[in-house]
Amino acid sequence: MNYSQLKNRHRQLRDQAPTNLSLRVHRALSWLQRAEMAEDEDGQFIFLWIAFNAAYACEIEHNSRLSEQGTFRNFLEKLCLLDTDNAIDKLVWQEFSGSIRVLLDTPYVLQGFWDYHSQRITEQEWKSQLATGKKMASQALSSGNTPMLLGVIFNRLYTLRNQLIHGGATWNSQVNRKQLHDCVGLLHKLIPQIISLMMEHPETLWGDACYPVVEMVG
Repeated sequence: MNYSQLKNRHRQLRDQAPTNLSLRVHRALSWLQRAEMAEDEDGQFIFLWIAFNAAYACEIEHNSRLSEQGTFRNFLEKLCLLDTDNAIDKLVWQEFSGSIRVLLDTPYVLQGFWDYHSQRITEQEWKSQLATGKKMASQALSSGNTPMLLGVIFNRLYTLRNQLIHGGATWNSQVNRKQLHDCVGLLHKLIPQIISLMMEHPETLWGDACYPVVEMVG
């Protein structure tokens, strides 16, 4: 599933969809298209993250970082409940299971690792955070809890997002190439599924679009 396929479906459905949903999908699709045009993985990741944010329609402030995993999980739980074809499950448990396992073992996309090196927390604390993430992933595996696993994954993705957006990484650097490559691969498959599910379920309460289009009068 790619931008062109989703855009054609959006054209067919947008007149019947709520205005807020149609706007969010339109914005998300525009960034998905830009991600597909990008030739470098740094750009692809950034554009895919913006597409996710446009669909999600929730700006996560830096000082809310500790609660973001729960916030993501609420959104992802809603998507998984609507995913009767289990497309997201198949992505997570089958196609990308190996990449996800490696990602969760990598300290460089765990915010606690960097908090330790900034002397905000102890070595024991960041290692405990890493172990907790692995434990949650193991529990999700044993119970087939896809939203729980996605919550842990997106916590890692958000750290990678911060590294790129805030200038904490060098463009095309080999330092973070493996985790970036794996994350881009996952998002390239996951973002279209998210957009597709939103279009398929216009009756679901998705919330208002951030920064709605406002026309100035006079």
